Amino acid sequence: MKATMYFRVLPLAAFATFAACVPSALAQNVKITSLGSHAGELCNRDRAMILEDPTGVRILYDAGQTVTGGEDPRLGTLHVVLLSHAHGDHMGDLRLKAPEAGTCDAPDLLTAAPNSTTAAIAAAKNAAVVMSIPMADFIARKIENIRTKPTPNCPQTGGDLVAPFAAPCIASAHIGGLRTVRMANAAKAVEITIVTAAHESSVPRSLLTDPEKKNLEADNVSLTLGPSTGYIIKFTNGLTVYLSGDTGLHAEMKTLVNEFYKANLMVLNLGPNAVTSYAGAYAANDLVRPATVVATHVNEAATSGGKVRPASRTAAFMGMVKGRPVYPALSGKTMEFDGDAKCVAGCS
Repeated sequence: MKATMYFRVLPLAAFATFAACVPSALAQNVKITSLGSHAGELCNRDRAMILEDPTGVRILYDAGQTVTGGEDPRLGTLHVVLLSHAHGDHMGDLRLKAPEAGTCDAPDLLTAAPNSTTAAIAAAKNAAVVMSIPMADFIARKIENIRTKPTPNCPQTGGDLVAPFAAPCIASAHIGGLRTVRMANAAKAVEITIVTAAHESSVPRSLLTDPEKKNLEADNVSLTLGPSTGYIIKFTNGLTVYLSGDTGLHAEMKTLVNEFYKANLMVLNLGPNAVTSYAGAYAANDLVRPATVVATHVNEAATSGGKVRPASRTAAFMGMVKGRPVYPALSGKTMEFDGDAKCVAGCS
């Protein structure tokens, strides 16, 4: 007896619906891209990082000195600007002369005074400034200087900051404060919480105005703009990122970042003035215990040809982290992470 096989032909509309769903399913990853001085490398002054939610919310973290300013073409659309503390290498008292200018260890930089790269970018991109209150007030005035009009508080809808914004705006908070940001066409919001960092936060005198600037020069000091901070960002795909900011080890890495917020991806600043390779590894292995670590702010030319230099502090740190991958934040290389902090694309 000859078998007969039957096939069901899907209507064209049903096929179209299925096809439309495929990109959505494949797009549920958070994209993280470092903006450093030299493409494909992790260099001495690299700080800036863009984090993009699957819904389209794009966040700049610590603009720093390796962007050329508000018109840097690598920035693209931005909705939120974060700043961990007021030091010049984070706020941006200097700016990159041009991509690839200088060397990985010593890029060519120009002054960004009197306004900073942070303010220039927020002004150019109509971004929400989400940071501690003293820094937000300072940056708001710099934005006002650029645009010649006051910088307002960000409007809210149902408690959310809804992007895109018509103009740059301020959404400051204290440590522990939460801001939620969503796209106008999205049902879910990205949650941004300011957390503790153990560091100092004085602003470069070059960004101050007279007479305050001149008065402080006499004693070789500057102003402290509130506490240094880090951030916890919960993205809509479930990924929870800990942005450490510059920090030494502190107990809240375990009690809050790990146990309360349950961060599964840690972006760790490895500047040796704040944390040694050994201490950084301890934070990863014993305190925060994330699924994945991204290393940045290394204060050295950590890579050559996109590969970590074996004799670098960064290599020492990576060798001491156990049971989880560590990825260097290579400039211009976009890494994609699912909700469990597994890198699904772009990691080396």
